[in-house]
Amino acid sequence: MQLIKKTNIDFIGKRKISFVISAIIAIIGVIGIVQIARNAANMGIDFSGGTSVQLNFNQPVPIDKARLVLANNNLKEANLQEVKDTNRLLIKVGKTTLASGNVAETIKGVFTKEFPENAFIVESSTEIGPSIGDKLKQDTLIAVGISLLGIILYIAWRFDFKFGVGATLATLHDVLAMIAVFYVLHKEINLLFVTAVLTIAGYSLTDTVVVFDRIRENLHKKLSEPITDVFNRSINEVLSRTVITSLTTFLAAISLLLFGGEVIHDFAFALVVGIVVATYSSIFIASPIVLELESRKSERASK
Repeated sequence: MQLIKKTNIDFIGKRKISFVISAIIAIIGVIGIVQIARNAANMGIDFSGGTSVQLNFNQPVPIDKARLVLANNNLKEANLQEVKDTNRLLIKVGKTTLASGNVAETIKGVFTKEFPENAFIVESSTEIGPSIGDKLKQDTLIAVGISLLGIILYIAWRFDFKFGVGATLATLHDVLAMIAVFYVLHKEINLLFVTAVLTIAGYSLTDTVVVFDRIRENLHKKLSEPITDVFNRSINEVLSRTVITSLTTFLAAISLLLFGGEVIHDFAFALVVGIVVATYSSIFIASPIVLELESRKSERASK
């Protein structure tokens, strides 16, 4: 049974609108990247440097009270997360006026003083220096760059160079869109976010390859219909498969977002955003870009 009956939607005819929308998203994404490079975005301690401490209490500690206690002890910028269904608190503190080696001890001392009847243990304490954060940032950019290069080479080998360009630009669009959303919502940019970005890059490529495969198949039939109609028909033929795959993955990501707890909340949110954007780009960005390149090639050949 098909979720979506046979459709005849003019996706290609709407490419100018989609290009404008995507250009706006991409511009915001580029602004976000510039802010990340300047450390002006909400950077996690993975990139900016700082201290992460996880405490396990005998009794529950109201997170609002814990945040107030830290604020009263010169740790107002501390980021607190509750570990669901436990008495654990994850406390992240970026660069402070305190010496880096004293942050964990200061946190421990504050809770010992303010909650004397609620014993706790320090389960983990991690410190990341600014130089390590900068190195991680560089490695992240290299990883994303290599991924995009690998995409264009693979698609160019399997299909054609213009398909490689379309897939790469669509994937780059997805990355910029995720950065734009996180930057606008002032969500933390950390290694989990980078993991989500690379995951969505792979997912987007899979979606795009399915559409490209059908386009190539229909182009090889050498039908008399205009190339625009071939692209539209190809997208409509795989639309049901694309929607079902995206919906299934989306529901899994939503489950993580709603029930996965605070620790992976932003990671799950990035996946939800990425799945929506990747589905959109495989239909409205990748294929129209290939069509534009193919049309220009045909125009040059006819001159």
